[in-house]
Amino acid sequence: MTTAARKLAVIGCGAAGLAAALSAAEQARSLSVDVDITLIEKAAEEEAGGNTRWSPSYMRMAALDRLAPNFEQDTQEASGGRADAVYFGTLAANAAPTIAWLQAHGIEFSVPTYYLSATSPRIQPVGGGKAIVEQLSRAAREAGITIRYRCSAMHLATTGNRISGVDIRKADGHPDRIGADAVILASGGFQGNADMLRRHFGARAASMKLISPGTRFNTGDGIALASELGARLSGDWNGMHAEPVDPRSANSTPVVLVYTYGIVVDQNGHRFFDEGRGLVHETWEAFARDIQISRPGGCVYAIFDASLLEIEGFERAIRSDVPPVRAQTLDELAHLIKVPADTLKRTIASYNAAATGDAARFDAGRCDGLRTADWLVPPKSNWARPITRPPFLAYPLVGAIAYTFGGIATNARAEAMGENGAIGGLYAAGELTGHFYRMAPNAVSMLRALVFGRIAGRQAVEFLTQAADAGKEKFDVV
Repeated sequence: MTTAARKLAVIGCGAAGLAAALSAAEQARSLSVDVDITLIEKAAEEEAGGNTRWSPSYMRMAALDRLAPNFEQDTQEASGGRADAVYFGTLAANAAPTIAWLQAHGIEFSVPTYYLSATSPRIQPVGGGKAIVEQLSRAAREAGITIRYRCSAMHLATTGNRISGVDIRKADGHPDRIGADAVILASGGFQGNADMLRRHFGARAASMKLISPGTRFNTGDGIALASELGARLSGDWNGMHAEPVDPRSANSTPVVLVYTYGIVVDQNGHRFFDEGRGLVHETWEAFARDIQISRPGGCVYAIFDASLLEIEGFERAIRSDVPPVRAQTLDELAHLIKVPADTLKRTIASYNAAATGDAARFDAGRCDGLRTADWLVPPKSNWARPITRPPFLAYPLVGAIAYTFGGIATNARAEAMGENGAIGGLYAAGELTGHFYRMAPNAVSMLRALVFGRIAGRQAVEFLTQAADAGKEKFDVV
């Protein structure tokens, strides 16, 4: 390597980008090499971090030093067997060291109490994703990393067969170029891009509610930049992570995750799916997506009676700051939520007639097998208790998108992959990488962003230290 400093640009200031930039700085220091690192962020400083800033940041860990049991097996099951075993094996091997690294940078962890249903254990940073953004941003500045806020990456410049810079558009609309011998893409999926949502999920997806204020910055920019250099696409382009939220709430991520314990009706008063088909994290994606794509008006209602209020800790699974609609009669409830009263009462009467199992079997913490009679269509496979006791409650629900699954192909070294192998000097981590299929594995997204962000940072510095080797600097253009 020459005495002149090599240059690394990281696009995106969420968990993946911050981990990448900081890891690169630490790797450069350990190797005694001079690398100028610039973080490019579309948002203003107070909004920086995309989804990360607003995420509770659950991580599928049994403790700080070990993953939850069956991590890789569960990931394969969620993907329908399509997950890259080497990639997720690398994630598993690096999870605990990454948590220790975060702790070394002042991030503390706790054990959250969230859903009621029993599932794999999790940890989360104290202060959620905002703590990750703030602590790692502070550490990045202390490490000498330059952060350019309110700058949009428009194009990856090349000279011959080498990456040479990132063309950006500044807040004032003027163009600029940031020199870069290597680039790490960490700018999120395309959930904030209405045109891409329409193209991949249909017309109604374009108006889907975004789960947090930061989600709007994730518009697929990194996917487009990588594609221009010949990166292959990967992941499930018909897949998204979405959750049911209360549209009345101004909170970020105002989920209502108790729908499994009641019934859900559309605006015409009809049930349309098996509310108890599985634990909430096994049904929320398909449910939230169906609300937006298929239900009249894109809004449905979760209906309960007084028994919901008797479930210990039920409030933990509700993040809306707006109380449910409450009524003493079903007629009154129907009037308040503007659902035809006769239809709603018939729907509930039919459900009640089928919900005749032993209510003593009810267990909010696991699939309890308390199902409706076989003649009910659709059935309810668990937690089927009749709705008979006032007060009657209703939460309006809409689907909110968190992130998309389709992205660019990367390997276990976080290298962007072209048709003929790795694209020299181009790396990627986080949501814009295509590694999820069918259903997102629960509490994995934040962990993989941090793990592969760190890997990308280290690998980019290794690449830069070998920049004189021409074979390391080629990329394939298709």
